[in-house]
Formats: sequence, C-alpha cells, structure tokens
Amino acid sequence: MRQIHRILLQTTIPYAEDDWHIGRFSLLHQYLADLRGDDGLPLFEVTARDRDALGAPDSVLSQLDSSPFDELWLFAVDTGNGLTDDDCAAIGRFRQRGGGMLVTRDHMDLGSSVCTLGGVGAAHFFHSKHPDPDPARRQIDDTVTTNISWPNYHSGANGDFQRIEPSLPVHPVLNDPQSADGMIRFLPAHPHEGAVGKPEHDDTARVIATGRSQASGRAFNLAVAFEPSAHGGPAIAQSTFHHFADYNWDPAKGSPSFVSERPGHALAGSPEAQHSIRQYVKNVAMWLAGSTAAAS
Repeated sequence: MRQIHRILLQTTIPYAEDDWHIGRFSLLHQYLADLRGDDGLPLFEVTARDRDALGAPDSVLSQLDSSPFDELWLFAVDTGNGLTDDDCAAIGRFRQRGGGMLVTRDHMDLGSSVCTLGGVGAAHFFHSKHPDPDPARRQIDDTVTTNISWPNYHSGANGDFQRIEPSLPVHPVLNDPQSADGMIRFLPAHPHEGAVGKPEHDDTARVIATGRSQASGRAFNLAVAFEPSAHGGPAIAQSTFHHFADYNWDPAKGSPSFVSERPGHALAGSPEAQHSIRQYVKNVAMWLAGSTAAAS
C-alpha cells in the first residue's frame, strides 16, 4: 500500500474568534483531505490547528522534527510573536530531514515571526523586519486602506482573482494540463499582499510566479520555490495567506471584523479561475510530498 502523506495546516496565533484562526482555512482543509489517488484512497491526511498560547513553545511546532508530519503549511497571521526559538529550531530540523514546507504571511509586518526561520524565512520581506533589499520596492502600493504601509501590493478585491505570470522555466507547481497554455494562470486576489523574493545566497531558490498591481501597475513576486537539496526538503514562500483563505475563495464565509474592504465576487463566476486555484493547491501539496504527478 502506498504512503498517505500527512499535512499539518498551522497558524501562528492561538484561537481567537475574530481573527484569522485555522477555521478560516476550512475550504483548503476539505479540498486537500478530499484528494484521491488512482487507487481511490486519500492522498493526504490533514490536521489543522492553531498554536498554543503565546509565550511558550508550541506543543506541536516545537517537536515537529520528531512528528509524523510530511508537510507543514504555516499561515503566519501573527504580529511578530507567533514563533518561539524552540519552534523555529524544530521547524528547521523538520525541513533538514526532508519535510516539505509552505510558509505564507500578509501585508506590512503581519506574520513577521517567520523572519526567525532559517532558509524559507529569508524569502519574506516586511516593513520593520528584514525589508526588501531593493529600496525601489519599499513603497506604498495599496493607497485605499491607509493604515497599512508597504509591502501592500494591490492585486484586487478579496473574492476576485488575479492573472499571474509563471516564471520560465515553468515550475511543476504551475503546470496545468487543462489550461490552454498548460500553465496556472489565476490565483485569488487581495488588496494588500506581502513581499517575497529569492534570498541572495540561496541557489536552491527562485521566483516562480509574479502578479501585477491593479493600483500602480507594478509587477511583484507571488511565490518563491526552494528545490529539495542536501540542506533541506522542498519549500514555497507565498506572498499572502489570502491565496488560501475561505474568505478569498468564498466571501460568504465571512472574515474578521477588522477587514474593511468591500469584497468582490468575480471568482464565484469563473470556473476557469476556480479550477486554476485548486490545481495550484493540488500541485503544491504533491510537490512538497516529493511528487510532480498531478492528483486525480
């Protein structure tokens, strides 16, 4: 019998009803859990949880390297204090033993605790910590939500979708045999995405997809892939967790009360974009598990 890979969906905050707790990623959870292989059996066993109380190592993250999980999808939704040194050390050992990782955050300093992660953390740029090394990119993009500063790339309204540009050569997570050109072309939109980029001295990493701001017309990076190597397993650094959130896949699912922007509804009317987004999620899960084959 083939292996069923174990995925951990994990936030960096304790549960809080009016915040981005793990329950707000339920559509992603269900989609991954429903994927089946050619034998009809599940491809993944999915666990979803919020972190334990702040101020002490998380009971799962701080022991991740000795856990049965094969993949960590880390949604950094904290304000800078979501990971302890013990958590980061164990996550680092997890990747060193071959574990696959997706690490994502949001605008400005949201999720900046990932700066303390070795390797993948270096691909995330924030406002106050580890800013983008290119000064030209340290500028406000979304000018509507004025309390949010750079990085805040405006790819569209929550509930809409954005057209993306895969980098060449096309990475396996961006392959789509059902699209006209064989590539993933759409991801969920968000009014103020964060910033990611290739770490300067990491030859295993490269930008694999870019978007374009609807506010300024500037191109910005959406995802950085780290190829598996002797130093660690495969990894993806993603510009915003909103690419995976219920609210962005279906605004009727609701959002925390502090979300002030009016949502869009274009994604609901585009089967092509819906397919593209789910194909991307499937591809990422398969690639992080060590396979480039598409799930059926």
